[in-house]
Amino acid sequence: MSELKRIDDYRWEVPKTGAMHVPGRVYTSARMMKTLEKEDALRQVSNVATLPGIISASLAMPDIHWGYGFPIGGVAAFDWDNGVISPGGVGYDINCGVRLAVTSLEKKDLKPRLDELANALYQNVPSGIGSTGSIKLSIKDEKKVLEQGSRWAVRQGFGEDNDIENTEDNGCMENADPSEISGRALERGRKQLGTLGSGNHFIEVGYVEEIYDEETARRFGLYKDQVTLMIHSGSRGLGYQVCDDSLAKMTKHVRKLDFEIPDRQLSCAMIQSKEGQQYFNAMACAANYAWANRQVLMHLSRETFQRVFRIGPGSLGMNLVYDVCHNIAKKEEHVVEGKKRIVCVHRKGATRSFPPGHIALPERYRDTGQPILIPGDMGTASYVLSGTQKAMEETFGSTCHGAGRVLSRTAAKKASKGRALHRELQDMGVLVKWTGRSTLAEEMPEAYKDISQVVEVVHEAGISRKVAKLKPSVVIKG
Repeated sequence: MSELKRIDDYRWEVPKTGAMHVPGRVYTSARMMKTLEKEDALRQVSNVATLPGIISASLAMPDIHWGYGFPIGGVAAFDWDNGVISPGGVGYDINCGVRLAVTSLEKKDLKPRLDELANALYQNVPSGIGSTGSIKLSIKDEKKVLEQGSRWAVRQGFGEDNDIENTEDNGCMENADPSEISGRALERGRKQLGTLGSGNHFIEVGYVEEIYDEETARRFGLYKDQVTLMIHSGSRGLGYQVCDDSLAKMTKHVRKLDFEIPDRQLSCAMIQSKEGQQYFNAMACAANYAWANRQVLMHLSRETFQRVFRIGPGSLGMNLVYDVCHNIAKKEEHVVEGKKRIVCVHRKGATRSFPPGHIALPERYRDTGQPILIPGDMGTASYVLSGTQKAMEETFGSTCHGAGRVLSRTAAKKASKGRALHRELQDMGVLVKWTGRSTLAEEMPEAYKDISQVVEVVHEAGISRKVAKLKPSVVIKG
């Protein structure tokens, strides 16, 4: 890591050496780099750069930390015809993502019913490892979920048409093929739709604490002291099983290819091979399941708000701002060295950051750029950003996705021993409800990087722009 070259205040280069086809590029600050240099995540940036068909650079966002194969916070684009696709570049929780909804309520309305709301959300939204919900799908209906994503949920009454419009890719990857999903994966997903899950997944009720860009905030429907709802969840056991099944196949398959990988966790297939397309289509099924899952979670939360505040949907005004996904591989068109190219962009713990005017955005956001949702730890803040043209030019339209861990779950549990974390959070003005003895310890605020520092890097680097800061009041953890 002594060979790292500083490009400017917020960009660093890992020089192209050995088997690397391209250099690495890391978005971070000098202050955050001191911590990063101690990790293996930068080695993973170099490893990714050795994969066939990679274009421009192996990229890392400021929330980078060690992951399976690819670093979490890693971005890499591969030529669609001559590149690879790798489950390690997507991750186990396929389309783990975030959605933000706004309400007509204000901070002053929240305080008198804070306890009641926290208890009601905890009771009405199933959470925790292996949790199951009230939706029991037949295999036939589950396959419809895998094909249709958010559209299935809305057609069943779990939301509104506007929710689909304000979801990335309209909540559906069209290449999904349920025939590529194993029986084990189907069984795991059959009873988990509408459940939060565990680990870093959450439901967060907060309010808009600060506005940085008045006009963009207005277009996003945000204003000072407004009550917000943020949901972070993914494809549950189904997505995990899709990744596990695919890795088992690709670990064997990659041995037959005419190139070597530096880490078996980077097992992959050429995108245009049978194995590559099988994974791409199975991954799309899990992505669609995740979008449907977050759609149902929002509906359950909306109903809970209506009961607690004793108001109808019109008065509540809970509208979806946007739903963004992480942990995904997408077929996209980008301009590379002045020429349009079709690429497969892996975003593992990274968020799409499309600029104003991009055709993939809803009409209402064509002038502002894509809404970007960056959750922090339980005790600090979350941020809303917008996409930029610079991101399209430098990072294949990508930015960070969260705070990023600095402590492993084991280290966090050790550091929190003997502490009453829920009381510490309550003293910070955050009411937390959780499932599982170790959940709070593993997810303690000190386990994560400073979210404000992470956001400042991407803002100053120009790959996304700050719009608003959200302060948590209630957090439901799995």
